[in-house]
Amino acid sequence: MIDQRPAATGERHRGRIIEAAFKLLTEQGRDAVSTRSVSAAAGVQAPVIYRLFGDKNGLLDAVAAHGFSAHLAQKKTLEPSDDPVEDLRAGWDLNISFALANPALYALIYGDPRPGAPMTAAREGQQILRDCVHRVAGAGRLRVGEELAVQMVHSAGCGTALALLAQPAGQRDAALSKASREAVMAAIITDEDSAQSDTGTVDPVTTAVALRAVLPRTSALTKRERALLEEWLERLAEA
Repeated sequence: MIDQRPAATGERHRGRIIEAAFKLLTEQGRDAVSTRSVSAAAGVQAPVIYRLFGDKNGLLDAVAAHGFSAHLAQKKTLEPSDDPVEDLRAGWDLNISFALANPALYALIYGDPRPGAPMTAAREGQQILRDCVHRVAGAGRLRVGEELAVQMVHSAGCGTALALLAQPAGQRDAALSKASREAVMAAIITDEDSAQSDTGTVDPVTTAVALRAVLPRTSALTKRERALLEEWLERLAEA
């Protein structure tokens, strides 16, 4: 019979370490999250942290995922409405609310990016945004390509949240978030009747983005034909 006790002990240590680090982060800020302080708070030796998390970045990633899990769960349980554009607005507002309620955690996730190795929490949050933007595209309401729209919303949303966090709590401009949100929405979203351009003709970019979004729903094309059409539509969208 295999002894499961070492694995169980490791999991208990892992949980205690994450909880201790999360408490230090939220109460004292990121600078308080050192290997020495975390090991003391969790009641373990420093080598245990390195064995379970690899390095400090691994520990911070686990802390971010732990703290972000409730926010992601809330996002995932939001029932999509009949208006994906309003759902995109709601996602923006939820992101700002989370940032203001959890300043140290938000700054950890988005304020110190690691190119090539983004935190798991950041990747999961961006995937939810991608899914929402994809619904907007499928509704024929996106005037730019999906990936560009995702990056515009993500960068503007994070920038707005971090700008608000940089201000004293009592001096934050409540209008900043809405103004920034609507500026981005105006840049990427078409009007309700919007397969039309300003000249009254069909807008090829909006049409290409919408068709690319719904292309997986059709079985009329071969795999090679679909790949070729996707390439053409992507080029039209980027134009």
